[in-house]
Amino acid sequence: MSNGKQQGFTYLAVLFFVGLAGLGLAATAEIWSHSRQREKEAELVWIGEQFRQAIGLYYQRSPGAVKRYPQKLEDLLEDRRYATMQRYLRRIYADPFSGKPEWGLVAAPGGAIMGIRSLSEQKAIRSIGAASRHAEWLFVYQPPAGT
Repeated sequence: MSNGKQQGFTYLAVLFFVGLAGLGLAATAEIWSHSRQREKEAELVWIGEQFRQAIGLYYQRSPGAVKRYPQKLEDLLEDRRYATMQRYLRRIYADPFSGKPEWGLVAAPGGAIMGIRSLSEQKAIRSIGAASRHAEWLFVYQPPAGT
């Protein structure tokens, strides 16, 4: 009879350890997911800055007295306003959250593009100003006052 009681105890011990392993894996998955989102947010900030700087260069290097923003993102890849083509970006980067090179555009006065934003409505871990969602993070070029 003692053999049957011992088997029941072993069964309970195995169930306990399986439950503990499940909890450990769930906690690890949560930490990994959180870490991955932080990496994507850092990548989004880097890409946003690349676009902001490219738009700024396009604007500042406008030929003539009137400064202009690009009409489309592809203008940052090939600026044909000069005799020799200018490039401000190597490629249109993909949004880290969607994996697609699709961005929300921030319109300048006159309808051109003065900035971008992610299309992801996911809640951000990190906040930028009052923005709590990735789609609210704006990467906009504002020309210095007096230019």
